[in-house]
This record gives sequence, C-alpha cells and structure tokens, in this order.
Amino acid sequence: MAGAETAAAGAIAAAGALDRVMRSDRGRLLSVLAAGLRDLALAEDVLHEAALSALTHWGRSGLPSSPQGWLLQVARRKAIDRLRRAGRDQAGAVALAQLTSEADQHDPEVIPDERLRLIFACCHPALEPKSRVALTLRTVCGLTTPQVARAFLDAEPTMGQRLSRAKAKIARAGIPFAVPDPAEWPARLDTVLTSIYLIFTTGYVAGPGEARDLCHEAEYLGRLIDRLRPGDPEIEGALAMMLLTGARRAARIGEDGAGLPPAEQDRALWDAARLDEGRAILARAMARHAPGPFQIKAAIADCQMADPGPDWPQIAALYGALWRHEPTPVVRLNGAVALAEAGDPARGLAMVEALADSLSGYQPWQAARAALLAMTGQAEAAAAAYRRAIAAAPGPAEALFLRKRLAALAGPGPAA
Repeated sequence: MAGAETAAAGAIAAAGALDRVMRSDRGRLLSVLAAGLRDLALAEDVLHEAALSALTHWGRSGLPSSPQGWLLQVARRKAIDRLRRAGRDQAGAVALAQLTSEADQHDPEVIPDERLRLIFACCHPALEPKSRVALTLRTVCGLTTPQVARAFLDAEPTMGQRLSRAKAKIARAGIPFAVPDPAEWPARLDTVLTSIYLIFTTGYVAGPGEARDLCHEAEYLGRLIDRLRPGDPEIEGALAMMLLTGARRAARIGEDGAGLPPAEQDRALWDAARLDEGRAILARAMARHAPGPFQIKAAIADCQMADPGPDWPQIAALYGALWRHEPTPVVRLNGAVALAEAGDPARGLAMVEALADSLSGYQPWQAARAALLAMTGQAEAAAAAYRRAIAAAPGPAEALFLRKRLAALAGPGPAA
C-alpha cells in the first residue's frame, strides 16, 4: 500500500512539474526544436512525445536537475528516430545532421533562446494575417487550440485546420526559422509588430471569462522582442502603445455597460504604473530620433490621455504624420475625427464623406459619420446614421454607447 501511495505521489509531482515547465518554457523549447528541424509540426509532435515520456520517467525516478534540458534532449532523440525512419531526402538529411550534432554537444543546463526566430517564422508575410496571429498564440504563447479558437470566435476544428495549414505552408515554402538580414529587418519587423498588436486588440475588445488574457500575452511578446532585440525604437513604440492603451482598459466600460471614450472615462481606474511605464518607454524611443508608425500610434494614445482631456490638435497632427507612413482609409478616418474634435467639424465631415466608397461598410466609419453629422447640426441625418451604426455595432457596449448618443440628439426618432 505504501508503495502505491509513493508511486501516486510521484506521478502527481511529475504532472505538476511538467505543467509548470510547459507553461513557462514551451515556447523556448519549441523554438529550439523548430530552428533545428525546420518543421514546426514535427517540433510540436516530438515535444509532445517528450512530455508524455516525462510523466512516466519523472514519476518513477524523480525530477531531473534540469527538466527543460531533459525535455529538449528527449525530444531531439525522438526527432532523430523519426527522421531516420522517414528516409534521407535532402531536407531531412540536413535536419538529421544538425540534430545529431546538437544532441552530442548540448549542455542540458543551458537552453538557447531562439524565440525571436520562431516569432519571425510565424509572422512571415507569406501567411495571412489571421494565421500569423493564431500561430504565434499557439506556438510562442502556448495557448491551446481551443483557447485560440475562442479568441477568434471560431470552431475548434476550423482553427485546428487553419493552424495545420499554416505549419504546412511554413514547411512547404521553406520559410526560415531565422532573424532576417539587416536589409529585410524593417519590413519584416512591421509584420511581426502588427501581428502582436492584433493579438492585443483582440484581447482588448473581448469580454471577460477567458482563461488567458490576450492583452497580457501581447504585452509579453512585446517585452520579449524588446529584450531579444534591444534599442529598436519601433519595438519600443509598439510596447509603449500597448501599455498606454492597456492602462485605461478597466475604465473603457461604464457602470451602465456602455463603452466610454478616454475623455469620458474615470481616470481613477487607469493603471498608473502602466501609464508611467508606457510614457517612459515612448520617451526613450522618441529620443532615438527615428520616428515610425508604432511610435506615432503610441504618441496618439498618450495624447488621448492628456490632462485634463485629449489633446485633439496634437492628435490631428500626429494622424497627419501617420498618414505618411500608412496612407490608408482608416488612418484618414481617424484623422478626420481628430480634426473635427480639434474645432473643424465641417472639414472633418467632408473628409469622412469622401471615404464613403472605401469605408461605407465599416462600422466605425458609420459611427464617426453620425457623430460628425451631429456636431455640424444635422440632427435628422445623424439619427439615421446612428441607427445604421447601432445595427452594425460589434458588441453590446458599443451599441449602448451609440444609443445614448442617439437619445441625446434633438432630432426625431426613438433610441432603439
């Protein structure tokens, strides 16, 4: 009986230790394996097999001195076995030779941090944006496929297929697990930072109840890239933007459930530590005198939180600067709203109307047009525009905010 209790205790301890290691170091282990194998799906498979072996071995023999090193060595051996059984095509032979060399020379106490390679592979421009984000969440952050599916409101089988196709494309296209050459760095970095910010915005607009906070996952990735590639002002700008925007996250929904813009939020609910850190990182980035779009977006977020209220003239000027980097209709729309708030609603409305062909099906365009129609005294047209924006609102908080704006109009029509 005592032996059975000892075995059970060992199994419980092994399971707990394995869970902690996989939560904290799965991305790092996976990145090392993927860099050597050049096959993300195979790297995931052999790491999973190593984890299953750990449950048995650790439960029977106790924890090794370096659980992470043990997992990496076992995963490499399993990969070598698979490659030998699969035959000797050129790619497999290269991977097998590298793995064999690494297995012979590797110090189990020292695991290189290759996550930057993995991030660049997952965010390669050959993959569509949604797949980049999903794959980064799955591999680098360690979210499960069901968790990634919930983040995108997708069915689990659909997300599983998306992830499988993305991994297959990386292998088929020979996408390298490598940090780009200096000449390629600016273009590739923008793709990576955009993918990370999409993770952040997905979490920012999501409701409560998720086991994994995507805003925190994106912040983790931003800090990781900043640590692995220090001194880059655009990385610092992206991290500052997430910290500044995230600082007001607790205040974005009012007590009645309606969304609130920064000017109407309870500042006491803002996260002062995140706000201070974001501003300090932004100042450090701007001091490098190499302005880029993420720094400008961070500066816009900062100006939205100015005391006693948003600095609309400065925000309008910043959107003008952002337009030179990203001449998109959405940037033009946001700039038009800032211009209207800065005191020129007629010109702002004219800019919004000029975007009808490209943005009329975009709900924020409808909401912005309604607000600017109201600002220019066109109550009846504003009411109709608000109703269209309410019908297309992405969530109940946004819909309630617009209903309150509709109810405040002097024009006809109930706030339905």
